[in-house]
Amino acid sequence: MQELVIDAKNYSAGRLASVVAKQILNGKRVYVVNASEAVISGNPKYVIEIYIEKVRRGDPYHGPFYPKTPERILKRMVRGMLPKKARGREALKRLSVFREVPEEFKNKSIQRFEGRIQYKSITLKKLSRQLGGLKNG
Repeated sequence: MQELVIDAKNYSAGRLASVVAKQILNGKRVYVVNASEAVISGNPKYVIEIYIEKVRRGDPYHGPFYPKTPERILKRMVRGMLPKKARGREALKRLSVFREVPEEFKNKSIQRFEGRIQYKSITLKKLSRQLGGLKNG
């Protein structure tokens, strides 16, 4: 099985999620590193409001449960772009998302995407702090 390591630093989380979804549906094993540095475009104030509403929605015992940590937020974005059948569930098992670069990937070649966001945006790390997912880090 072919493996792919992708660096999410300074790249749009939605665009990254669509690329990752396509790769894991094609049968590749994908590792996403630096998930906390991925960016969501838009006015940070409104992005935070939208995500707080998502987290607070539903029942605390029956859901829906929305993630608060950067790596789980990104994985949830990818999950939303996959088919809701067995093929999508199997593909999601081939995805691993990490907040930072683990030691095992320090010497491997990491694929980086071009394209710095120039307008209003917020990183997943800052968003996660606002949601209460990260205390200090």
